[in-house]
Amino acid sequence: MSLSRKRRKELTRLRKSADELWNNQQEVLERANAIAREASRQAGILTREEVAPRVRESYEHLVRPGVRATQDLAEGVRHQVVDRVLPGIGGGIGTAIGSVMSVGDIARDARVRAALARVRFQKPVVIEKKGPGAGTYIAVGVALAAVAGVAYAVWQTFRADDELWVAEDEPAEATSVEN
Repeated sequence: MSLSRKRRKELTRLRKSADELWNNQQEVLERANAIAREASRQAGILTREEVAPRVRESYEHLVRPGVRATQDLAEGVRHQVVDRVLPGIGGGIGTAIGSVMSVGDIARDARVRAALARVRFQKPVVIEKKGPGAGTYIAVGVALAAVAGVAYAVWQTFRADDELWVAEDEPAEATSVEN
């Protein structure tokens, strides 16, 4: 198939245009990747400097006082049971008194006292959650926004490509008008 000189020039221009577009797209993608890396780095810094201290501060001011109040309440209930309820139950019944006395003998045993001391006066263990925190979710959100931006840029780039390509079989009327 031989092409006219005019068609060859048009195809050469079109090929150059397509190559230029391809190079521009590559540059856009490289820039978008660099921006996404920088956004991820900034999100990590923001998490360390802003989010984590605020979460820690909220925990100290909101959660820990509630835990302490619950511990104090439990200690008060224990004292009420030991000081008021148990003596009332065992006061009139001889068997209960004998049981309490035998429990008292056991309680005087040094090994039992040591075990009770270990159990009763241990400080509560607060388990800190290890895993994804708020900063992780913020970083993922920023990364998703960056990916959406890149996808949008690529979509915008490829969206108008239909008009750049020349159809292989042009209608006969179109060729007769141009010549």
